[in-house]
Amino acid sequence: MSDTPTLFSAATRRYVLGTLVVVYTFNFIDRQILSILLEPIKLDLELSDTQLGFLTGFAFALFYATLGIPLARWADAHNRRNLIAVSLGIWSGMTALSGVAQNFWQLLGARIGVGVGEAGCSPPAHAMLSDYYPPNQRATALGIYSLGIPVGILFGFIAGGWINEFFGWRVAFFVVGIPGLILALVVRFTVREPIRGMSEGRSATGDQPGIIETFRFLWGKRSFRHLAFGGALTAFVGYGVVSWLPSFMIRSHGMATGEIGTYLGLILGIPGGIGIALGGYLADRFGGRDPRWYLWIAAVGLIAGVPFSVGVYLSAGPYGALAFLILPVALGNFYQATTFSQTQGLVSLRMRSVAAAVLLFILNIIGLGMGPQVVGLLSDALAPSYGQESLRYSLLICGFVNIWAALHFYLGGKYLAADLQATADEARVTTA
Repeated sequence: MSDTPTLFSAATRRYVLGTLVVVYTFNFIDRQILSILLEPIKLDLELSDTQLGFLTGFAFALFYATLGIPLARWADAHNRRNLIAVSLGIWSGMTALSGVAQNFWQLLGARIGVGVGEAGCSPPAHAMLSDYYPPNQRATALGIYSLGIPVGILFGFIAGGWINEFFGWRVAFFVVGIPGLILALVVRFTVREPIRGMSEGRSATGDQPGIIETFRFLWGKRSFRHLAFGGALTAFVGYGVVSWLPSFMIRSHGMATGEIGTYLGLILGIPGGIGIALGGYLADRFGGRDPRWYLWIAAVGLIAGVPFSVGVYLSAGPYGALAFLILPVALGNFYQATTFSQTQGLVSLRMRSVAAAVLLFILNIIGLGMGPQVVGLLSDALAPSYGQESLRYSLLICGFVNIWAALHFYLGGKYLAADLQATADEARVTTA
């Protein structure tokens, strides 16, 4: 009898992938609903743009990114499904508690709680899916998983916008937070934990590498350094846009939260989802022939989107701005699937959750932490000169960071094939 691990059925893999997509959808609903509610919260709690930027950025990102690494190390040695279920219950409960906040500090505490809970989601989910799906299907699978981002933003914006108009911002937090508690039970009792290395016919052997060892291993790969910073800079722009675009549409174009939530939800959800899925598909298609294209696809998408992003902020009317937004949203998401997929391919089996957490740490400290914060700070700095329009020019300036990100993806692609081969050679030596 062979000791080689065997794959679960296609139906089981689809169920697990679909369930994790729903979990990740709730992850982003609970994370991003604050964005559509910033203006009513600003007026109710009398907050500055700098404070709002902190709530949407560092207050969440610092705990989310930092705790993700030790939780991922735990996941690499224990049951990943159980960690995801517990984490989902925590962040859903803290989202609901956000609705009872009476001041900045109480809302800050709730946002920190959401960050703590969400820290236990994506690293173990990436590792599980890498054990369910073989390398030649991994970017596509992780691309489908990443659809939770645009779908979550879509539902968060639409639900948050309209619930706020009819019932107020506090009710919106309750409505989106409570269902996650039920989903946590579904994950715990219906999702199966895969054998590590199952998709590649390998078995995890030896001691689990430490966090520092995993970080040094990754940092020794030039392709990882570039893909990580390319992704972080892309996330810097993306999180800045998602967090502040609703406020921009209110201040510069006079739109109401319900209308904004509907339009932005549809644009960030549908073209955004198409961009993630198409980016993963194109990466697998062209990267299978020439590994450089696993990352070059992201570079091409970012450069192509820059002129359209300028149009978003310089348009005279709201609907012109929304029309210009469609392509940058789709093209800016090309990096998602392939960045996470190639990181999984660059490490050994027992490093996978920690490797995903290291990548997420870099992406979220720079992207989620600094993106909304820098936009808010720059908006306050420009306010004496531009008044109500300061946010418009803050977002415009930050959008050009995507050019820098594209350069990193181009350079990362040049080194990727050699780094992937080196990891494969090391694995063969270890198991020989």
